[in-house]
Amino acid sequence: MRYYFLGIGGIGMSALARYFHQQGMMVSGYDRTPSPLTETLIGEGIAVHYQDNPELIPENIDTVIYTPAIPADNREFRYLQQKGIPMYKRSQILGHICTNDFNRTLAVAGSHGKTSTSSILTHLLSGDRPVSAFIGGIANNFNANYIFRSGADDVVVEADEYDRSFLTLHPYLAIITSMDADHLDIYGSQNSLIDAFNHFASQIHKQGYLITKPHLMPLLHPQCKIISYSLHDNTCLYHADNICISNGKQYFDIICPSHKIKDVSMETAGNYYIENAVAAVAAAEILGVNDDVIRKQLASFTGVKRRFDYIVKQADFIYIDDYAHHPNEIKACISSARMMHPDKHICGIFQPHLYTRTRDFADEFAQALSMLDSVALLDIYPARELPIEGINSQFLLDKITLKDKILLQKNEITDYIASRKPEVLLTMGAGDIDRMVNMIKERFAHE
Repeated sequence: MRYYFLGIGGIGMSALARYFHQQGMMVSGYDRTPSPLTETLIGEGIAVHYQDNPELIPENIDTVIYTPAIPADNREFRYLQQKGIPMYKRSQILGHICTNDFNRTLAVAGSHGKTSTSSILTHLLSGDRPVSAFIGGIANNFNANYIFRSGADDVVVEADEYDRSFLTLHPYLAIITSMDADHLDIYGSQNSLIDAFNHFASQIHKQGYLITKPHLMPLLHPQCKIISYSLHDNTCLYHADNICISNGKQYFDIICPSHKIKDVSMETAGNYYIENAVAAVAAAEILGVNDDVIRKQLASFTGVKRRFDYIVKQADFIYIDDYAHHPNEIKACISSARMMHPDKHICGIFQPHLYTRTRDFADEFAQALSMLDSVALLDIYPARELPIEGINSQFLLDKITLKDKILLQKNEITDYIASRKPEVLLTMGAGDIDRMVNMIKERFAHE
């Protein structure tokens, strides 16, 4: 079989490309720009090109897999449609793989926290049994977004709500971390988004489990058993207790329905990482992982690239990169930085992602970014969208209440950092701001 991917460099698309390549299929694809992910794919023997040119498509393609982010006027997309080659969205293929190639699907959904939680769950299970996974980020313990283990009965899947993609999944166990308003360009309203999550929850196996937070439970009506979790709500079946920070590590206990897992430690920072770990532990316990394995695996969990990812840790300069692109994610990132580095000046560089998201949540973005000591905004990263009149980074900057705020171009970032000399620097966004990380590290890191 010959598979062709339109948008092969996306985090979910590249995981599927790796899956089929590992299965011995012929895999190739197009993406708009080079990235570390596309370079990795090429290094693994997958052909990738960056020109929207039908002449570059290999002959005798059997199946086309495309991301919904591909614009309708893409020349290759239109050419392949006209050729009559079978074309499937990424979510359709992922749903097919999970249903046909594994006994149980373990899905992690939510407006925020999907990637961290699915990465933690994969790492917990891998200490006990073979497990495969499709993760929406690069899990540091595996240095991959696709993990294959021969003989795995279970597959951990990040269940993406964008474009209702998660409705192709029928999991045995699911975690729903949050249902905050997002992707309103798709859903139109938060109520419509919640309806989609409820539909997803209804597809969980009747003898399976839904793990979610208590305030979400009245909004969801699955036919399976519901398990509650929280950071520190002691009415939940699973929650954390005795949280403390020492020498850059977090220590806590996990309260389970019948016992306590004491003296758990994690290298990763922030209460949201602890809360996500509690959800993953609930799933692991249901699946039969014992406390010793859980404690060992949490201690050795090294996080996810671009999820509160420490790039530089020096006495005079801390640099953290984060994928945060929603107001609540930005709040969580800044709050975690405050918690881990109290009394230090925190400077943030944020690249807004999508015109519609910036328009829909402008006030919330401004409130979140005003939690910083100083802020710089890059231009909006449009991804799949065309500009909206009046919606730009200046529009957002004007709403931020900080005095120390500025607009920047990418080529001005390092000079800005050099002039500010921040004690803690955060780079945040889901666009291409991650391409700046190594450049910042190389200029400001020292032995």
